[in-house]
Amino acid sequence: MSVATIPAPPAPSRYAPPPSGRPPEANLAPRDVEALGEDLLAYHALFHPHFQRTEQRTWSLAYLRGQLLELDRKSIEPMALALATGNVQAMQEFISVSPWDDAAILQQHQALVAETLGDRATGALIIDGCDFPKQGTHSVGVARQWCGALGKVANCQASVVAAYASARGYTLVDRRLFLPEAWFTAAYAARRTACGVPLEVTHQTHNALAWDLIRTLHERRTLPFGWVTFDEAFGRDPVLLDQVAGLGLTYLAEVPHDTRVWPVRPRTAIPPAKRRGRRPHRVRLCPGEAPSVRVDDLAASLPRRAWRRRVIKEGSKGPIVAEVARVRAVAVRDGLPGPAVWVVVRRSLGETPELKTYLSNASVVTPFGTLVRLSGLRWPVESAIEECKGEVGLDQYEVRGWRGWHHHLTMSLLAHHFLVRQRCRLGGKITGAHGAPGAAAVAGHAAQAVTRCRDGVGDHGLHPSPELQSLSGASAPHPPGTQ
Repeated sequence: MSVATIPAPPAPSRYAPPPSGRPPEANLAPRDVEALGEDLLAYHALFHPHFQRTEQRTWSLAYLRGQLLELDRKSIEPMALALATGNVQAMQEFISVSPWDDAAILQQHQALVAETLGDRATGALIIDGCDFPKQGTHSVGVARQWCGALGKVANCQASVVAAYASARGYTLVDRRLFLPEAWFTAAYAARRTACGVPLEVTHQTHNALAWDLIRTLHERRTLPFGWVTFDEAFGRDPVLLDQVAGLGLTYLAEVPHDTRVWPVRPRTAIPPAKRRGRRPHRVRLCPGEAPSVRVDDLAASLPRRAWRRRVIKEGSKGPIVAEVARVRAVAVRDGLPGPAVWVVVRRSLGETPELKTYLSNASVVTPFGTLVRLSGLRWPVESAIEECKGEVGLDQYEVRGWRGWHHHLTMSLLAHHFLVRQRCRLGGKITGAHGAPGAAAVAGHAAQAVTRCRDGVGDHGLHPSPELQSLSGASAPHPPGTQ
């Protein structure tokens, strides 16, 4: 797993291999190994108040533990069979049937993310799509639709997720399942009932789901962020951009190249009344005003001195450098001048440079480096999704219903954040692409710490029940000398 921090761009003369380009560290001290298991129990105990029944607490820890095991597949059956006291039926009921409140769990999760990664200066919310290829037609929301995971139209479930990223790291903080419009027709009524879709749920577009995520997280005031970023699938929607701005948040949105702006605000007025007919009341462009221009044409017209070479992010083979420019402009709203924005344009180096175009409602005094940094914030959400799939089985569920899908994704977000917390606590002292703790590392060592926790040494004042303690152990002890 790669739980990396967001680096400040180094000076061009001081390039150094990124953490992913250096050999991983494997310098865990015995006390670090022992603390992993203690932390797993302590971390899970933070959610106890939101699991109302003992069995919910028992099997939530089992599920979390299973997601951190080194398994080829992390669906319920292999996880249950790998645990010392696993139970396939009980874990299936916990995910698919048990009525625990995942909304309360997620609020606690977001509060913990704020403790781990919260940073008002660099914190940003990143919105992205997350799709799951599926076979068959019985899973909630499944349909033939665009599947980002495959890069084509395919049978899948689609969702929108929110990641929080700061200079301290990144993790996923919330999710919304997308239900295609067809799922609300009479033909799908029986399927909606079978999947347990709540009656109050209505069809919402991906952008409406994104807005719901942003508004909810902003209103909770739990995560400290002032910036929101997203790719052009969301950035092409001026309604979403204005909604975000209306909350007092600042966005940097990738937009299609054919997005139009005015380099200078054109004059508008209500046309004078004519002798006959209805009196005009709508504002229009004044005669002779220049038309709006495409943002890629605006980029092509910029002088050479407007472009600056900057490090965008750390790649697997070294720093990724691009040329970036920005210019003030006026956004188009229904054919008329709208808000003043920054047009940020970025092109890669080489013979055939790739152009990226962005709009931002940032203030005129926003530093250039801030916009450069935000333009490179696609990788944290992409990395978080990839890590959740590769490390904790985000996409390996076999549930079909509404409740099961939401419960599984909630547990996956908790499991990933646990790994992020370990990375922050250990300061990179663990084997991994970026010196971060992978699920296998945590699972392989957790059992040794449980014994210490049972003895009451270093248990941080938390005393899990015997059932929870036993579920924290590995299914089989490690051979001597392999710790």
